[in-house]
Amino acid sequence: MKHKLLIINILLLISLSGFAKPKVLVFSKTMGFHHASIAVGVPAIMNLGKENDFDVDTTTDSKKFTYDNLRQYAAVIFLSTTGDVLNDAQQAEFEKYIRAGGGFVGVHAATDTEYDWAWYGNLVGAYFKSHPAQQMATLHIIDHNFMATKNLPDEWKRFDEWYNYKWIAPNLHVLITIDEKSYTGGANGDNHPMSWYHDYDGGRAFYTELGHTDESYSDPLYLGHLLGGIKYAMGVK
Repeated sequence: MKHKLLIINILLLISLSGFAKPKVLVFSKTMGFHHASIAVGVPAIMNLGKENDFDVDTTTDSKKFTYDNLRQYAAVIFLSTTGDVLNDAQQAEFEKYIRAGGGFVGVHAATDTEYDWAWYGNLVGAYFKSHPAQQMATLHIIDHNFMATKNLPDEWKRFDEWYNYKWIAPNLHVLITIDEKSYTGGANGDNHPMSWYHDYDGGRAFYTELGHTDESYSDPLYLGHLLGGIKYAMGVK
């Protein structure tokens, strides 16, 4: 009888685990400029989770960056983080998480983060240099086959804050570029990427420069773009 109950309990646990939703962690700590859009970005991502069957935890607490805590998440989203947000020990724990197959999503100011941590620079894919005034610009979708860009128009005209980069990692799979002739203040030339993804150090990384404005987080095209990047980082095929 005891053996039968044990088998039943094991089968029940296996069954219940099969229904567990994947989770992501939204990290929005700022040690430099604080983007007001974080306040609308966090609930927007939580809503994406509700609509797409994944759970969302949120934090500004860098103490959450231990491998034992991070390994419960399919992806970690750096939502407009700025400056030096993790100490050396926390950086090592996050590296361990990515090397174990974890996912990363960088949104907007994630490239204005951790300038002295080269591993992170290669993960996110670029470092911020400057930006002109917010304005309309034309984006070109380079790859329509990826889940973050499959529903976007070939030319996407939108209002946002457009970053110039002082460094861009090699071997990124670029998804979107910006046409510097369509606005004033661009400084990266004809090949000015705005969104990309790549496999990195055992994990998956996606970045979108878009998302400075509050309005981004009620824009269906932008939210679909962001959702695709989150799914990729989570390992959804």
